[in-house]
Amino acid sequence: MEGIIMAGKGSIVEFMCDGGYAAGYLIEPVGDGKYAAIIVIHEWWGLNEHIKNVANRFAESGYVTLAPDLYAGNVTKDADEAGRLMSNLDRGYALGVLNGAIEYLKTLERVDEVRIGVTGFCMGGTYALALACDSEGIKAAAPFYGDVVSDDELKKLSSPILFIGAENDFWITMDKMSGLRAKLVEFGKQGEVKIYSGVGHAFFNDTRSEVYSQEASEDAWKRVTAFFAKYLYDLG
Repeated sequence: MEGIIMAGKGSIVEFMCDGGYAAGYLIEPVGDGKYAAIIVIHEWWGLNEHIKNVANRFAESGYVTLAPDLYAGNVTKDADEAGRLMSNLDRGYALGVLNGAIEYLKTLERVDEVRIGVTGFCMGGTYALALACDSEGIKAAAPFYGDVVSDDELKKLSSPILFIGAENDFWITMDKMSGLRAKLVEFGKQGEVKIYSGVGHAFFNDTRSEVYSQEASEDAWKRVTAFFAKYLYDLG
């Protein structure tokens, strides 16, 4: 898919997960026919307006987009509170919500169920990679500066990945990213680790002037949208 198309108005939806319910922000392109879908996983701040805006951008690029809420309505701008929310998030529960999001997208009339991808940022990047290892329903994954999963999990990776990292990230270090690159080769997995020089963690977040890099984020957006277009649309 190329260019910008019209997107409808986003809305909060509910979907089933592990016998319960979760919520998320859903937005669809305007137009007839079926589309590929992308799951956008939020940072440790929660499902805020920045993540909804990222979802809107994917919808304008031709994807039905769902941003699940892993915090059940909690959103913060305070780093200490964000850390507590992330620490209190049960990993099994989070993956249950994300797998529920996959199944929900498959039920939507305008989603081609064999063309579902995932991306995420910071904490969301960690879960984007984990989900691609946990579910064969994911056909392409583009984690942004998320933590690296265990070797046992990575061996189960069933989709191509494009990992976006930052040279000056003091959380997701160069050693971790170099290790991921080596493991992808060792395990025969299809993937690329793209590391941006001179920028730090969360460089894609344009609401945080202290870390945002326009040049790196614009290039990352081009790479990621080209990656999803290749693996979710150019299947022939």
